[in-house]
Amino acid sequence: IYSGIILSTVLEPCFLHMAAAQCMVHEIHPRRFTVPCLLLNDTSLIPSAAGDVQNWSALRREYGAAETNPSLLMDEESFLCCHWSNNNTNCSLYGGNMQARMLIPSEISIFASEERDSNWNIECWVEGKLDLLVCGLQFLKFHMRLDMKVHLLYAVSELSLGDASTSSLKRTALAAQCNCSEYSKCECHVPSPRLNHTYIMWLKTVSGVTPLWSPLMSVKPIDIVKPEPPLNVHLEMTERGQVKICWSEPVLMPYPLQYEVNISGNSGQNDWQVVQVALSTSLDIDSMLLDSSSFAQVRCKNHYGPGFWSEWSTLYNLNVGAEVLYFPTKILTSVGSNASFHCIYKNKTKSVASKKIVWWLNLAEEIPESQYTLVNDRVSKVTLFNLKATKPRGSFFYNALYCCHQNRECHHRYAELYVVDVNINIKCETDGYLTKMTCRWSANPNALLLGSSLQLRYHRSKIYCSNFPSTPPESEVKECHFQRNHSYECTFQPVFLLSGYTMWIEFKHLLGTLESSPTCVVPADVVKPLPPSNIKAEITKNDGLLNVSWANPVFTNNDLKFQIRYAVNKEELTWELYDVLSASTRSAVIEVQLCVEYIVQIRCRALDGLGYWSNWSRSAYAAVKDIQAPLHGPEFWRTITEDPAMGQTNVTLLWQPLMKNHSLCSVSRYVIKHQTSENTSWSEYVDKGTTCSFPWTEHTHTITILAVNSIGASSVNFNLTLSRQMSTVNAVQSLIAYPVNSTCVILTWTLSPQIYVITSLIIEWRNLNKEEEMKWVRVPPNTSKYYIYDHFILIEKYRFTLYPVFAAGVGKSRATDQFTKGECSISLLGSLCLNQKKNEKLLWEDVPNPKNCSWAQGVDFQQRMDILSSLIMVTACLNLWAISQAS
Repeated sequence: IYSGIILSTVLEPCFLHMAAAQCMVHEIHPRRFTVPCLLLNDTSLIPSAAGDVQNWSALRREYGAAETNPSLLMDEESFLCCHWSNNNTNCSLYGGNMQARMLIPSEISIFASEERDSNWNIECWVEGKLDLLVCGLQFLKFHMRLDMKVHLLYAVSELSLGDASTSSLKRTALAAQCNCSEYSKCECHVPSPRLNHTYIMWLKTVSGVTPLWSPLMSVKPIDIVKPEPPLNVHLEMTERGQVKICWSEPVLMPYPLQYEVNISGNSGQNDWQVVQVALSTSLDIDSMLLDSSSFAQVRCKNHYGPGFWSEWSTLYNLNVGAEVLYFPTKILTSVGSNASFHCIYKNKTKSVASKKIVWWLNLAEEIPESQYTLVNDRVSKVTLFNLKATKPRGSFFYNALYCCHQNRECHHRYAELYVVDVNINIKCETDGYLTKMTCRWSANPNALLLGSSLQLRYHRSKIYCSNFPSTPPESEVKECHFQRNHSYECTFQPVFLLSGYTMWIEFKHLLGTLESSPTCVVPADVVKPLPPSNIKAEITKNDGLLNVSWANPVFTNNDLKFQIRYAVNKEELTWELYDVLSASTRSAVIEVQLCVEYIVQIRCRALDGLGYWSNWSRSAYAAVKDIQAPLHGPEFWRTITEDPAMGQTNVTLLWQPLMKNHSLCSVSRYVIKHQTSENTSWSEYVDKGTTCSFPWTEHTHTITILAVNSIGASSVNFNLTLSRQMSTVNAVQSLIAYPVNSTCVILTWTLSPQIYVITSLIIEWRNLNKEEEMKWVRVPPNTSKYYIYDHFILIEKYRFTLYPVFAAGVGKSRATDQFTKGECSISLLGSLCLNQKKNEKLLWEDVPNPKNCSWAQGVDFQQRMDILSSLIMVTACLNLWAISQAS
């Protein structure tokens, strides 16, 4: 049985128009209300002559009613519209075509006796979490029997009540779970209500086999929401020192809320002052309340429509909450700015006068009184100027600001100051093809607050940038990609070359938003051109000048300047720069060293200085070109090995490669010329390497080595004659080796008078404990000592060999593999060796440059150095002789 009682504040017009003639529709607001319970006689269910009532057997089977119970029989398209009052109940039976037939009172049975009252009190609401529709039921003057069953039946429709048919409601009808107590109270739960749908509900109570039906009820859950109480009730202070109660609205509310605040002077009294608040979540209060035992509570409900008031929030003690108040409690600001804080400080129950308040930073640094402002008798203000970035201290990314009593009594509460460096430099460059502009910026990851984000915002204007760019009201976010070096990269493509792009970095955090200073970029002014192409480099043959030429890169005009860098081509390059002064020139001539291969690169940029230097071009190499034929051939020596088994003597020639100043500039090959005593001659060539071997079978064999380059062969060359007869000539009487230290050995010798003229002396030495190559050096024939500088291990054995060289061949050698020991002589010779090196260094440091000093031109300083060395050695010998005579 249905009744047209509607719990919605919005009634469908079509339903009102069709039913108003026979049925009063009651608008029920969210609150407790009373509905009657109806029992129909059997006669009301007999089909009429019009045939508009049939058995509703489907509904009977759905809810398990007895087959013999006629009160559950009803036509699918029929419903009852009832208008009830305290004294009377009138019902009409509507058919599917909305034509009504009035039911006479004898067809309706109403339990109205004092023993069995047929009315129910009902209150329905949606809980604050919006996940449960609850209907509370209470029978008036009626005690539930043990066998009584209570059902709350409902159907959900997206249509309005006027558009929904009884058959459509019947097909979707559900039963809510109802729990009853012995006090004639029940509570029914409808889970997960759909807030904006229409719920058609009716109650059925079965006691034994007797069913009682309620009229139809209609409601939208969104109209009967009972929110959760407001959260986080607390005190705050405004910039002017006004105190206010603040709270947070409950979550998940589908509409704005209105609030009521209860304020009491004492929690045990009933003198509550109720204040109506609109949409705001705060209320200004008299600061005098802070010095008394005052309490506050807040509740909320739907601001624009029907609904229930929430429960009151937890009681909040204003006196305790106001021990110390800051405004603001947290500040997020940028480097270089100023920040101000306000504070009210209470010492137990009394407010401290503002003139007795002091401020401390991190409880370690007292802020000077000159930065205080007395807002009023209670409120103190402090201002911090030219702030520096906050340095993270462990997990704290802020500075703590404490408001304290002048006797250094501080409360544990503090205000938080976050200072972030947003001085972020954005640099952009347009590629050489003029198709895109790439902007880059970086931020220190250690200075970012947890939960913060950075993004680039920009605005493009159709004209050039202004002299003083500012943040425009309209902007767009540009997607930037994080790079490995803690930088970000953003690409504008396509790019408008003459437009002005104003950009800045937006720093977002829960505490607020900061912005970097805006910068404006015109893509045409930040072009990084492509590097020059077709690079050519060549060193001239005679004067040693490096000629460089190139071509302009594409997509550029002639207004470019160029820079050349060049270096000697070796493993570690040391670049030198050369600026091309003439903008129209596409070539340059640079003075460089001769006989050196150079590597050359070029870059360019706009002549007016805008934009960037291009990347360096590909490398060009200036090949070495010979100036003339080598000055002389290389010095060389030989080693001789005997092969008794073969009866053969093998000779290996060794020579040092020519220096570039002697080879002028390169040596492509060496020519070894052979001349024997049998007047046989031949030549062989060595393209790579500095050794050559051949068998020695003649009595006399003369070798000459020439150095050859692209110009020709050397004209001055060294000769070496191998003579079996001369190899027996003994010209060396003695040979002594004096070790000085691990880097110096002095070799001295004496020569016997000879009828042959000695042209030079050759010294060989090698480490006998290791398989090392033999080392050699040529010395003048008129010397009797030589300083050998090498790496010596004095505990190991070395062999030193001295060969006299004559024009007719190499004489007999003398060797020693013993170091001469003697403390005095070794010490003196060591000092002599070191002094010689020192004197040579001092002399050459003092030698004037002949280019700068006229008198030094033509002076043979090497000859002077030889004379000095001889004087030093004479002095040493005299000292040694004196020591030996004394001993």
